Amino acid sequence: MTHLAAILHLDHWLQRHDCQAYDPFDGLNARWLRPLAAGRVGRQLLQQGVRHCPVNLRPWLGIRPAPSSKGHAFLARGWLRLFRACGDTSWRDKALASLDWLQANASPAWGGLSWGNHFDYQSRVFYLPRGTPTIVWVALIGQAFVDAWEVLGQRRHLDTARAACEFMLTGLERRPAARGLCLSYIPGAWACVHNANMLGAALLARVAAHTGECALMDVADAALDYTAAAQRPNGAWWYGEAAELHWVDSFHTGYVLDALTCHAQANGGEQRHPLALARGADHYVAHFFLPDGTPRYYDSRTWPIDIQCAAQAIDTLSLLAEVRHQPALHELAERVADWTIVHMQDPSGYFHYRRLPGGLVNRTPTLHWGQATMLHALAGLELRRVLMSHGPPSPSGTALSAVTFATGEGDPTEALPGSPRPAQAHQDRTHHSEGVAA
Repeated sequence: MTHLAAILHLDHWLQRHDCQAYDPFDGLNARWLRPLAAGRVGRQLLQQGVRHCPVNLRPWLGIRPAPSSKGHAFLARGWLRLFRACGDTSWRDKALASLDWLQANASPAWGGLSWGNHFDYQSRVFYLPRGTPTIVWVALIGQAFVDAWEVLGQRRHLDTARAACEFMLTGLERRPAARGLCLSYIPGAWACVHNANMLGAALLARVAAHTGECALMDVADAALDYTAAAQRPNGAWWYGEAAELHWVDSFHTGYVLDALTCHAQANGGEQRHPLALARGADHYVAHFFLPDGTPRYYDSRTWPIDIQCAAQAIDTLSLLAEVRHQPALHELAERVADWTIVHMQDPSGYFHYRRLPGGLVNRTPTLHWGQATMLHALAGLELRRVLMSHGPPSPSGTALSAVTFATGEGDPTEALPGSPRPAQAHQDRTHHSEGVAA
């Protein structure tokens, strides 16, 4: 099956199900057992039991398919890529519908705009009631609005991305470290996690490239410095520096690498930490894939084979291939996509959640974790194929480059009043040396 055929098959499934499905962590939505899950341990047992069970228990526990804010963000990003690839306005209209849904479901409660889970969530270190935002969700959703601004030129989308940055600046604690600073994962408490810190930095940098706000880029720089300085000797990053967060997995590593490249793109291609990116990319490619394209979960073992690892790998490898000028990484991204379509796409169109040892397959249809991220990743491969073959089409939307600035909706001709253009801001800022990453 071609990538485009797999995309269409998946999109048909999404439309039939009204873009609703489950989430790996929605176990605390179990209506029948939730009253019995008391305290941290009880919540963890219920949540993780539902997550790890090879059979989907949710229909029997009263957990219903639901829309997902991060799911809608990745769907919008994927549909925008398809719109760019072929100019078919139906893809654009689907993207706009998801962005409008996100706008309608944003919360101003923590400053700016933010989004949270549609379920209670218990991590190893904190508990989040339904709707509480995290920097991960806000950063990834904000990227969808920047994509929309660059592709469609509607100022409201850039404004929403800027409001997401405001949440990071005013709703989250920032703690300075010996080198740089770390953005907290959640509001109202301190939780430092590398991929979350970097995702926040990436959005701040990307928005700053459009608005010319040096204050946003300064925070992004400092967050990048913190995580670059924490890189391990082998090129990997722990999930977090706290002792209970010492593991290295595929998709969180992908987030860190994506953020390093996103920051560079927002600064005219100049990498703030080229050595950190090179070492991290080498470790990622060497440890997270089998020769046939099977995506591994951890750098030390393969199982479980998780759809999120596959989707993130396709995107990260494609981005690294462009930044490092290594066509072999594009070929690896293609192998991961081909393997995933063959081994994890259901005959009905959606992608299975996990493959487990012994031939077990968890066929749970999860929305953001799998369907939305795979649509986004495969759409990226399709866009690259079109651009390599024919060059960009001429859709009815206004294509804006990643360094476009605006004053009004659809008007990319001037910088925001009182703000330097990003190119000028970039020249005026003093960059640290790569020694920070050592």
